[in-house]
Amino acid sequence: MEGYLNGGTNGHSKGGSSRGAGKSALMKFLYVGLGVKRWLLIGSIGVAVCSVGLAVVLKNVLAIRLPDVLPWYSEGMVVGLLGVVLVLAALYGLYWSAGPLLFASKSIEVLTDTLYTRRFRGRGARIAAIGGGTGLSVLLRGLKAYSENISAIVTVADDGGSSGRLRRELGVLPPGDFRNCLVALSDDETLLRELFQYRFSQGQGLEGHSFGNLFIAAMTNITGSFEQALIESSRVLAVRGKIMPATMANLSLSARMRDGSILHGESKIGSSDGAIERIMINPQNPEPHLEALRAIEEAQLIVVGPGSLYTSILPNLLVPEICRAIQHSRAKKVYVCNVATQKGETFGYSVADHVEALQAHTFPAVVDFVIANNRQVELGQQFLGQPVTNDGRSLKHVRVVASDLVDATHPVRHDSTKLAQAIMDVYTGKHIDVVSTRAAAQAAAAKTRELAEAKR
Repeated sequence: MEGYLNGGTNGHSKGGSSRGAGKSALMKFLYVGLGVKRWLLIGSIGVAVCSVGLAVVLKNVLAIRLPDVLPWYSEGMVVGLLGVVLVLAALYGLYWSAGPLLFASKSIEVLTDTLYTRRFRGRGARIAAIGGGTGLSVLLRGLKAYSENISAIVTVADDGGSSGRLRRELGVLPPGDFRNCLVALSDDETLLRELFQYRFSQGQGLEGHSFGNLFIAAMTNITGSFEQALIESSRVLAVRGKIMPATMANLSLSARMRDGSILHGESKIGSSDGAIERIMINPQNPEPHLEALRAIEEAQLIVVGPGSLYTSILPNLLVPEICRAIQHSRAKKVYVCNVATQKGETFGYSVADHVEALQAHTFPAVVDFVIANNRQVELGQQFLGQPVTNDGRSLKHVRVVASDLVDATHPVRHDSTKLAQAIMDVYTGKHIDVVSTRAAAQAAAAKTRELAEAKR
């Protein structure tokens, strides 16, 4: 008997917890902006109108006359109130009978959370993110939590690795950076994402290729265009946002070094030991992708970087129409400075050096803000770069936003969440720590001294 009572008590407890979870899930349907309450209200009005219509039909067809016990308006109120009570009683009984089963399931939790996040992100800012390489995918992974109206404008100058091989052998645009962006903007966090990033480690002709690159190349042949291949790949991965090339031209890079020599090809430029003076694209005046121009023109926020300054970011901005579209845009323009220098491109660069190189290749007011890391980190021997610091030089047309942006697990990269938060703070104007370059340099120097003292 005691066991029976305990079992009954446990069952009641489980039922209570189920109902509690069900109530929580039910309340989520009533969140502001979810678009559910309005339809519940319209449905309730519809039931009321149907009830009135039914009452009129019954009165005229059956010639029903109610006894004049109360004034006619009081009778209407009593009957209406009785109907409301019956409806509420039915809903209450239905909730207690079926609620624990319906609303306590994980699928309902997922549904309500998905509806809310989709509604919130669907109303997010129109963002044009310009860049390439790992930096752009890191940025997109963070920004997708704030908006689904993201247009990623990707460089097409890559000529190394799997992308370079497919570009030379099949004549397609280098798919690697596009693959990374697709995965970054994907809602699918499971096996499909891992599949797209899978790289073959053996096999004649397959070794070094990633599955996603081969998929995009195959889809290009099936659909007849690289743009359509991106659209179909986006559907497969449930991508939230748009991904497009800066140009469809077969773009190649050249760099004039400070010693006067000229290097050709993205992979050679990135692996050189010299200092770059000027980066150039060939052809010099490629046709821009129309969707990229439209994304920039309609954007409320333009984000440039992070990524390789000379081989991932500037090739997009050197497309003349892209540069002009940015110049004429009224959107807030943000440059995300790398947290570490890059061998072959920006070794020894400060924040000011990055911005000045950007301005020298485009125009002085290319960005309004530069977001820079202010957390001092030790990169370790496994990384070839150095932390990018603010040396205090004056920057024209640009305000510096300093914040802790480093990924603790990979200190040469940004933390997606931190970076997206800093960018959206700039966009909304909330809690921005806008500092002069000199003040930022002083703060960084003070932090360095503190770390030195701590080591002693």
